[in-house]
Amino acid sequence: MTMNKADGCLTGTTSESSNLDAAVALFHSLSDSARLAIVRRLADGEARVVDLIGELGLAQSTVSAHVACLRDCGLVTGRPEGRQVFYSLTRPELLDLLVSAETLLAATGNAVALCPTYGTRSGTVATPGTQEAHR
Repeated sequence: MTMNKADGCLTGTTSESSNLDAAVALFHSLSDSARLAIVRRLADGEARVVDLIGELGLAQSTVSAHVACLRDCGLVTGRPEGRQVFYSLTRPELLDLLVSAETLLAATGNAVALCPTYGTRSGTVATPGTQEAHR
């Protein structure tokens, strides 16, 4: 992608646009507070849905829907063991992305939280599970 100096717009080839679409999908998959909490928890190691319910304080249906979304996006995988499924992150690079995001947030302070479009109201984060599980 290249920046057009005249109007400040990004321009690029179809391939670059496709890569941008994939990046948008990745960040959208992490944009829900419940999904992000699940990913952060799985960064510490695998867990079952029942573990996530207890640790995150979310309803079973919420956790199941969000885990399914993350699985469909290729970010989480399940390892069946008997009647249980242990979920884990599929790629260690996701941990690098989370660390980079935390570094960026620390460097910018509350700038993102104050964004009028995507920021949080009064600096508070939306309650997990209040957004749709998967669009």
